[in-house]
Amino acid sequence: MATMEERLDAIVERYNTINDEMMKPDVVSDRKQMAKLGREQNELTPIVETYQEYKQARNEYADAKELAKEDDKELRELAHAEIERLEPAIQEYLDKLELLLVPKDPNDSHNAFMEIRGAAGGDEANIFAGDLFRMYAKYAESKGWKVEVTDSEDSEAGGFSIITFKITGQGAYGILKFESGSHRVQRVPKTESQGRIQTSTATVLCYPELDEEDFDIDMNDLEIETMRASGAGGQHINKTDSAVRIIHKPTGIVVKCQDGRSQHENRATALATIAARVKEEHQREIDEKAGAERRTKIGTGDRAEKIRTYNYPQNRVTDHRIGYTVNQLDRIIDGRLDDLMNALQMADQKAKLAGEEL
Repeated sequence: MATMEERLDAIVERYNTINDEMMKPDVVSDRKQMAKLGREQNELTPIVETYQEYKQARNEYADAKELAKEDDKELRELAHAEIERLEPAIQEYLDKLELLLVPKDPNDSHNAFMEIRGAAGGDEANIFAGDLFRMYAKYAESKGWKVEVTDSEDSEAGGFSIITFKITGQGAYGILKFESGSHRVQRVPKTESQGRIQTSTATVLCYPELDEEDFDIDMNDLEIETMRASGAGGQHINKTDSAVRIIHKPTGIVVKCQDGRSQHENRATALATIAARVKEEHQREIDEKAGAERRTKIGTGDRAEKIRTYNYPQNRVTDHRIGYTVNQLDRIIDGRLDDLMNALQMADQKAKLAGEEL
C-alpha cells in the first residue's frame, strides 16, 4: 500500500503532466479535452499547493533542529522558537492533506441541476420554494456562477409550485449536492391573519450535469413533445412551439424546458437534464440495494429527509444532519452560505475518513 507521500508525489507528477498537456496545440484546440483537463487540474491544485507548503515547513523544521545544536545561546533560542512554531503547523498540513486525499465523487467538479418544489403547507410552501430559489441564485452570483432557469410553474400567492434550473460553475455540484432533501420553514405566513406560526416544507433535488460522453441514455426510451411555452419569458414566448417536454418511459421521469430562446436550445437542455435525472435515479436505486453508499452522516439526499429548518421568529437555521445551528437566518436566506457549505463539506470528509455510515 502506497504511503501518503508516495500518493502525493504521484499527484504532483500528474499535475505537472496536465500542465504540459494543456500547452500542446492539439489539446488547446480541443474544447472538450481542455475542459476535462481543466477540471482535473482544479481538483489537484489545493492538494499540490498544500503539499508544497508542508514540504517547505518540514525543511524549515529540519534546519531549525540543526540550528538547535549550535553553541551560540541566541541561535539555540531562535531555533527552539522556530521548532515550537513549526511542529503544530506541520501537523495542520498533515491533517489537511489527509482530508484532501479522501476519495472524491467524480461528479463534484460538474455543473449542477436543481429542482425545488413546494411541498406541505399549500401557498406558504410555494412561497418558501421561491425564497430557496432566490437564496441559491444569490449564492451562485456571489461565486461567479451562472444560473439558468429551465422551467417553472408560478404560484398565485407567490413563489413556485416547482422551479428547475441549472447552475454553471466549477465545482457547483460538489458544493450544492448536500442540499437535496426536505427544507422546513417556521414562520407566520403572509396569508395568516391571526399571526400564528406555521410549519411548511419545500423539497430540493440536486444532481450533476453529465459530460457529453456520459449521455448513454437510450433514445428509444424517450417520448419527446413540443408545445407552446407559457409564462413570462419575452415577446417570443407564446408565439411558437418552442417548449420541449421529454418523458423517460421506463422510470416515468418528466423534464420540461421552455426558457431557452429556441426549440433547439430547449431540446438540448431537456436531453441533458433527462440524462442526468435518469442516471441520478439509477444510482439511487443501486445505492439502496447496496445498502448505504450515500448514508453517511450527511444523509441520504432523500426528498423525505428533513435536512434543515429555517426558524424566522428566532432568526435561526439548523442543519439537523451535522448539528449546525446559527442565529443568522437573515444572512443565509440572502445567499451568504459559505460557512454552512464549508461545514457540510468538512463533516462529509471527516465521515468518509472515519469510514462512518449510517
